[in-house]
Amino acid sequence: MAEARTARAGDTVLVHYTGKLDTGQPFDSSVGREPFSFELGAGQVIPGFDEAIQGLEVGASRTVRLDVDDAYGQRREDLVLHVPADQAPGGLNAGDSVLLGGEQRALVVDVTDAEVVVDANHPLAGEALTFDLELVGIT
Repeated sequence: MAEARTARAGDTVLVHYTGKLDTGQPFDSSVGREPFSFELGAGQVIPGFDEAIQGLEVGASRTVRLDVDDAYGQRREDLVLHVPADQAPGGLNAGDSVLLGGEQRALVVDVTDAEVVVDANHPLAGEALTFDLELVGIT
Protein backbone atom coordinates (compact mmCIF):
# COMPACT_ATOMS: atom_id res chain seq x y z
CA MET A 1 0.00 0.00 0.00
CA ALA A 2 1.37 3.41 -0.96
CA GLU A 3 2.21 5.87 1.78
CA ALA A 4 -0.13 8.88 1.99
CA ARG A 5 1.35 12.03 0.52
CA THR A 6 2.07 14.81 3.00
CA ALA A 7 2.32 18.49 2.20
CA ARG A 8 5.79 20.04 2.30
CA ALA A 9 7.40 23.34 1.33
CA GLY A 10 7.35 23.91 -2.40
CA ASP A 11 4.17 21.90 -3.00
CA THR A 12 1.14 23.56 -4.52
CA VAL A 13 -1.67 22.54 -2.20
CA LEU A 14 -5.45 22.56 -2.58
CA VAL A 15 -7.25 23.36 0.66
CA HIS A 16 -10.84 23.75 1.75
CA TYR A 17 -11.18 26.04 4.75
CA THR A 18 -13.61 27.90 6.93
CA GLY A 19 -12.26 30.80 8.99
CA LYS A 20 -13.94 32.01 12.17
CA LEU A 21 -13.36 34.73 14.74
CA ASP A 22 -13.17 33.90 18.45
CA THR A 23 -16.86 34.82 18.66
CA GLY A 24 -17.58 31.90 16.31
CA GLN A 25 -18.60 34.25 13.50
CA PRO A 26 -17.34 32.98 10.13
CA PHE A 27 -15.41 35.52 8.05
CA ASP A 28 -14.53 33.43 4.97
CA SER A 29 -14.91 29.94 3.55
CA SER A 30 -14.05 27.99 0.42
CA VAL A 31 -16.98 25.61 0.97
CA GLY A 32 -19.12 25.59 -2.15
CA ARG A 33 -16.25 27.00 -4.23
CA GLU A 34 -13.09 25.61 -5.75
CA PRO A 35 -10.45 24.70 -3.16
CA PHE A 36 -7.95 27.42 -2.31
CA SER A 37 -4.62 26.82 -4.04
CA PHE A 38 -1.22 28.18 -2.96
CA GLU A 39 2.45 27.23 -2.83
CA LEU A 40 3.32 25.97 0.62
CA GLY A 41 6.18 27.87 2.26
CA ALA A 42 6.26 30.64 -0.35
CA GLY A 43 4.79 33.37 1.87
CA GLN A 44 1.55 33.56 -0.13
CA VAL A 45 -0.67 33.14 2.95
CA ILE A 46 -0.52 34.21 6.59
CA PRO A 47 2.20 32.33 8.52
CA GLY A 48 -0.05 30.25 10.76
CA PHE A 49 -2.19 29.05 7.84
CA ASP A 50 0.96 27.94 6.00
CA GLU A 51 2.31 26.13 9.08
CA ALA A 52 -1.03 24.37 9.73
CA ILE A 53 -0.95 22.73 6.28
CA GLN A 54 2.73 21.70 6.52
CA GLY A 55 2.91 17.92 7.10
CA LEU A 56 -0.83 17.34 6.61
CA GLU A 57 -1.77 14.26 4.57
CA VAL A 58 -4.10 14.51 1.57
CA GLY A 59 -7.64 13.91 2.83
CA ALA A 60 -6.79 14.91 6.41
CA SER A 61 -8.51 17.69 8.32
CA ARG A 62 -7.36 19.89 11.15
CA THR A 63 -8.72 22.78 13.18
CA VAL A 64 -6.16 25.37 14.21
CA ARG A 65 -6.44 28.61 16.19
CA LEU A 66 -3.96 31.27 15.14
CA ASP A 67 -2.91 33.93 17.61
CA VAL A 68 -2.94 37.49 16.30
CA ASP A 69 0.78 37.43 15.43
CA ASP A 70 0.38 34.26 13.32
CA ALA A 71 -2.59 35.77 11.48
CA TYR A 72 -2.71 39.41 10.28
CA GLY A 73 -0.78 40.89 13.22
CA GLN A 74 -1.67 43.57 15.71
CA ARG A 75 -3.66 46.64 14.66
CA ARG A 76 -1.26 49.49 14.10
CA GLU A 77 -2.35 53.03 14.85
CA ASP A 78 0.35 54.35 12.49
CA LEU A 79 -1.73 52.83 9.66
CA VAL A 80 -4.71 55.04 10.52
CA LEU A 81 -4.10 58.12 8.41
CA HIS A 82 -5.64 61.58 8.83
CA VAL A 83 -5.62 63.36 5.48
CA PRO A 84 -6.60 67.02 5.23
CA ALA A 85 -9.90 67.20 3.33
CA ASP A 86 -8.44 69.58 0.72
CA GLN A 87 -5.76 66.96 -0.12
CA ALA A 88 -8.16 64.00 -0.45
CA PRO A 89 -10.17 63.08 -3.55
CA GLY A 90 -13.70 64.46 -3.51
CA GLY A 91 -16.77 62.33 -3.07
CA LEU A 92 -15.36 59.91 -0.50
CA ASN A 93 -17.70 58.40 2.06
CA ALA A 94 -17.14 56.27 5.16
CA GLY A 95 -17.02 52.63 4.08
CA ASP A 96 -15.35 53.35 0.73
CA SER A 97 -12.23 51.41 -0.20
CA VAL A 98 -9.28 53.38 -1.60
CA LEU A 99 -5.82 52.56 -2.89
CA LEU A 100 -2.87 54.24 -1.22
CA GLY A 101 0.19 54.65 -3.39
CA GLY A 102 -1.51 52.55 -6.04
CA GLU A 103 -1.09 49.24 -4.20
CA GLN A 104 -2.19 49.27 -0.55
CA ARG A 105 -5.93 49.07 0.05
CA ALA A 106 -7.40 51.15 2.86
CA LEU A 107 -10.87 51.73 4.28
CA VAL A 108 -12.32 55.22 4.63
CA VAL A 109 -13.57 55.31 8.24
CA ASP A 110 -14.59 58.96 8.61
CA VAL A 111 -15.11 62.02 6.43
CA THR A 112 -15.49 65.51 7.89
CA ASP A 113 -15.14 69.01 6.48
CA ALA A 114 -11.61 69.08 7.91
CA GLU A 115 -10.23 65.61 7.17
CA VAL A 116 -10.62 62.14 5.74
CA VAL A 117 -9.57 59.26 8.02
CA VAL A 118 -8.44 56.06 6.32
CA ASP A 119 -7.41 52.79 7.95
CA ALA A 120 -4.79 50.73 6.10
CA ASN A 121 -4.82 47.88 8.64
CA HIS A 122 -6.03 44.54 7.29
CA PRO A 123 -9.70 44.16 8.34
CA LEU A 124 -8.72 41.12 10.45
CA ALA A 125 -5.69 42.74 12.11
CA GLY A 126 -5.85 42.33 15.87
CA GLU A 127 -7.99 39.19 15.64
CA ALA A 128 -7.15 35.62 16.57
CA LEU A 129 -8.49 33.33 13.84
CA THR A 130 -9.67 29.72 13.87
CA PHE A 131 -9.55 27.69 10.67
CA ASP A 132 -11.18 24.36 9.88
CA LEU A 133 -8.84 22.99 7.21
CA GLU A 134 -8.94 20.03 4.83
CA LEU A 135 -6.07 19.22 2.49
CA VAL A 136 -7.83 17.98 -0.65
CA GLY A 137 -4.86 17.72 -2.99
CA ILE A 138 -1.24 18.35 -3.81
CA THR A 139 -0.19 19.21 -7.35
